[in-house]
Amino acid sequence: MASLFVLRTHAVARKELLHLQRDPATLFFALFIPVLELFMLGYAIDMNVRHIRTIILDQANTQESRALLRAFETSDDFDVIEIARRESELTEAIVDGRARVGIMIPEDYSRKLQAGETAQFLVLVDGSVSSVAAEAVNVGNALALRESLRMALGDRPLPVDSRPRVLFNPDTRSANFFIPGLLVVMCQLMATQLAANAIVREKMNGTLEQLFMTPVTSTELFLGKSLPYLALTLAEFCGIVALMVIVFRVPIHGAFFTLLAIALPFTIAMIGLGLWISTKTETTDAAGQLVIGTVMPSIFLSGYVFPIDSMPWIFQKIAVLVPTTWLIDASRGVILRGAGWNELWPHAAILWGMALGILTISVIRFRKRL
Repeated sequence: MASLFVLRTHAVARKELLHLQRDPATLFFALFIPVLELFMLGYAIDMNVRHIRTIILDQANTQESRALLRAFETSDDFDVIEIARRESELTEAIVDGRARVGIMIPEDYSRKLQAGETAQFLVLVDGSVSSVAAEAVNVGNALALRESLRMALGDRPLPVDSRPRVLFNPDTRSANFFIPGLLVVMCQLMATQLAANAIVREKMNGTLEQLFMTPVTSTELFLGKSLPYLALTLAEFCGIVALMVIVFRVPIHGAFFTLLAIALPFTIAMIGLGLWISTKTETTDAAGQLVIGTVMPSIFLSGYVFPIDSMPWIFQKIAVLVPTTWLIDASRGVILRGAGWNELWPHAAILWGMALGILTISVIRFRKRL
């Protein structure tokens, strides 16, 4: 019986591999689209907001006001693109999108400084882009504080000096943060989409009834359909990791095989989900919509973009049930923090539990029907 089980499963897997070889569109999607997305998103996503387009209005035109403006101009955060002549031009430049920040220094700026009073200046920030707004406000406050300390203390050292040290990603490179999560999202999309098309393709080609008439059981058919996509997804996962290290210069501080061992149950779970989707749809378009319907919540709830700790408690509870959450945390743990098996074995255990649960449900639903 065991030899028949292996023989039938191998026959289905071989048939699926032949489908892949004869379907260049599927191979293109499987091999090249994730790589293309990696390059597009890896180069496009940058959390470090720099060179914010800025317009300035210096109504004081004094040595003190020019010193303050030089502090903004010499920083990498602001690029002065225009000098305004009146206050209304600041708002107009931000409304029409020419500038994201407007800085206005009033006429009495230097006079208040010389009198020992608090001198204020105005920073108008475009709040339609939240990341730019937050960076502009933070840097503006920091520059104002630095100018205040320079005027108050002169060359004397600060009484309190903070020396922050950023661990694991000291240069705060966006690629180091996003790509370890991005490769998990692409792995999920690839495994689910390919598996979801497996049964749908048989339905659209009219060959599903022929499979029903063979002596292959539903479990053997399920495994035979799954194995080629499992191997293909893991191979693509390794290729994306290689590109991450070589092209984007993201070092791996931990053991890659630890990450691969944790990615195995995750991939199995996603393939099981994809095959379950394929049994519920009749066309590839419908299957694709259901796949996107599972991938999009995973992106937003897994901590890939937004920290889970900042979410409402109900979504934090839901995030724990999303397999992507655990692999993204493991990916960042291995790649950035140098975590090993001793720290990440709970992630593997949880993912294996999820994989077995999804597989059990999928196999039950994956019944041969005449």
